[in-house]
Amino acid sequence: MKWHHVQENWSAFFDAILDKWPDADEIELESIDGDQRAFLTYIAELTGQELSDTREEIREWLAGELPSDVVMDPRHNDHSISLSGKYVPEGEEVYDDDSRFGDD
Repeated sequence: MKWHHVQENWSAFFDAILDKWPDADEIELESIDGDQRAFLTYIAELTGQELSDTREEIREWLAGELPSDVVMDPRHNDHSISLSGKYVPEGEEVYDDDSRFGDD
């Protein structure tokens, strides 16, 4: 994942951040509000690491999977549905129910 995923969905990443850095504080995370430099500095101070070591640790963390809170965000569904419109035959509405594909 890229930092923009984190920044755009900042609060959805809180659980993942707290899993990786359990001593992190949610109030501090809220004040960081997705700012990459502020997050880097905060984690470096929290762990007592050098910035370069913290930067590498965050880079490794970013190499992981997107948290389910982010993946399940309805905004992503709507975006994916609208992108799938290029595969919908002409004259059919993208958001129409299509029961033969198991839609409810």
